[in-house]
Amino acid sequence: MSKANQPSPEQKAQADAAARPNPLGNMGNFGNRGGVKVKPKNFKGTIGRLWAYFGKERRLLTIIFLLIVVNAIITLSVPYLLGLSIDAMSMSTTTHGLFNMYLLKIVILSLIAAFIVDGALTFLQSWLMAGVAQRIVANLRLKLFDKLQKLPLGYFDSRSHGDVMSRLTNDIDNVSTTISQSTTQLMSSSIVIVGSLVMMLVLSPLLTLASLITLPLVILLARTITKRTSLLFKDQQAKLGQLNGHIEETISGILIIQAFNHEAKAIDEFDRVNNQLSEVGLKAQIWSGFLMPLLSVINNIGFAAVAIVGGVLAINGHITVGVIASFLSYSRQFVRPLTELANTYNVLQSGVAGAERVFEVLDVDEETDDKPGAIVLHNPRGHVVFDNVSFGYRPDVPILQNVSFDSAAGSSYAFVGPTGAGKTTIVNLLTRFYDVTSGAIYIDGVDIKEYTRDSLRKCFGIVLQDTYLFSGTIMENIQYGKSDATQDEVEAAAVLANADSFIKRLPMQYETLLSENGGNLSQGQRQLLAIARVILAKPSILILDEATSSIDTRTELHIQDALLKIMQGRTSFIIAHRLNTIRDADSIMVIDHGGIVEKGNHEQLIAAQGTYYGMFHNQFKNLQGV
Repeated sequence: MSKANQPSPEQKAQADAAARPNPLGNMGNFGNRGGVKVKPKNFKGTIGRLWAYFGKERRLLTIIFLLIVVNAIITLSVPYLLGLSIDAMSMSTTTHGLFNMYLLKIVILSLIAAFIVDGALTFLQSWLMAGVAQRIVANLRLKLFDKLQKLPLGYFDSRSHGDVMSRLTNDIDNVSTTISQSTTQLMSSSIVIVGSLVMMLVLSPLLTLASLITLPLVILLARTITKRTSLLFKDQQAKLGQLNGHIEETISGILIIQAFNHEAKAIDEFDRVNNQLSEVGLKAQIWSGFLMPLLSVINNIGFAAVAIVGGVLAINGHITVGVIASFLSYSRQFVRPLTELANTYNVLQSGVAGAERVFEVLDVDEETDDKPGAIVLHNPRGHVVFDNVSFGYRPDVPILQNVSFDSAAGSSYAFVGPTGAGKTTIVNLLTRFYDVTSGAIYIDGVDIKEYTRDSLRKCFGIVLQDTYLFSGTIMENIQYGKSDATQDEVEAAAVLANADSFIKRLPMQYETLLSENGGNLSQGQRQLLAIARVILAKPSILILDEATSSIDTRTELHIQDALLKIMQGRTSFIIAHRLNTIRDADSIMVIDHGGIVEKGNHEQLIAAQGTYYGMFHNQFKNLQGV
């Protein structure tokens, strides 16, 4: 049985919640962001939360860290060995000034070994870190998807589906890139910076002072640019979510777009949002691109200062040429990681922007937990009571006010009334897709909040006005009502729902693959499959929300017979605008302005000549005998 629920016209008309974006309208409302650039709310906090996901990988991270330490030591030894090789060519082993070939050979062999080991360790680090990053991101993606299953229906009613999807895909991918690229870079750069500074001080404190003159400029430049890029990368992720939302809605509503010739408007809207994304992305890339060239200029100034001071010291015999060469290499090793750290911080900004959007979803309140000691609802009789129930999707906009009725077990109750009156809201409260604001709902004499939510929803079979089918075969879609159903059971349910005949005409029959939401079937055929799905589930309580609205009149007669059969002995709640479908209901309630304005069976309401009589007369005024 499908537990999915769709926003009803009532919710859209009355809730006045944040509207979902329309592919034909203004996309600037997505997430209420517009063009505002939002700085990451808590950079350190987000990094800390990401670190928590490293839990099971910390042993492997320790190994990676040790490899990085060894690799850094090798990297730090290379400039020293280069300096030795230069000095070896000026060291005489005899009075004839010959090169110290023995030392030179040892140094060259050491350098070759260092380069080979360095390459092997770098490959091993990257390989291990790639596995760590993918496992962490897979866990984060799973947690996010699991969270989406636990969020209340109101969360999805008030947000763009495309933006939610973007958080699960693009933002997670940003986090993946950040983890895989930045983690080892941060560890390696930190070690190399400290090690290079120590070696520079050992070789020449005076040269070290000369090389550090440009350090304040490097720090100031990095802070200025990364402060700007942090805003831009956050806005870029928001704009990407907007674009995905427009694409998702356009594809979902392509039939309506083409039917109303709004292709040009959809393209213009896409072009507008796409240009906004391009603009903010261009700014982010330009600002982040400034960093490396400007840092290179500053670094070259520092190298020139070291060369000048070193030349003076060498001329005066205070240091050797080999020491100057080593120092220049260490100076470059010291500055390069600083540059890489600044560039890594840029990458980190993009990853943090994505991570914050993921954590925003993870921090949303889930559906309220079952009460401690909640009981499981087994084989309910179906006695349903609404006791002074009031509800509003927003606290200041009431939808239902003091609604009360008593539906006996096995009876059929129909709700009629204008769009937005609150009919679908009643069944949403009954299934606990939303909780009442005040009052209580009872099933078999027990407040539904006392039952576990899973067991409560298992007792309902729901056929909605807007049918949803999943990608897969027809067999799998019907089995959604009972996952372990046999083929005979599925076919029997399809026969009862009058779906078997059209299924048998398909090339693959029950193994026919459906596109997303059954796009390769007619609306009526999709409705028949949804009814078959509920018939297969054999629920205790039926909810039929315009269940036959998309079916032709002839087929509707067969469906009504099928529904009457499965409704026997079951409590049924029927929402209908076509009043001929609910004439046999035990009780009909007319809902308007958030309350029950009339109640009774068909004959009683006709005799009363009130609201229901007017509705019935308007629908059948052209028929004889009314």
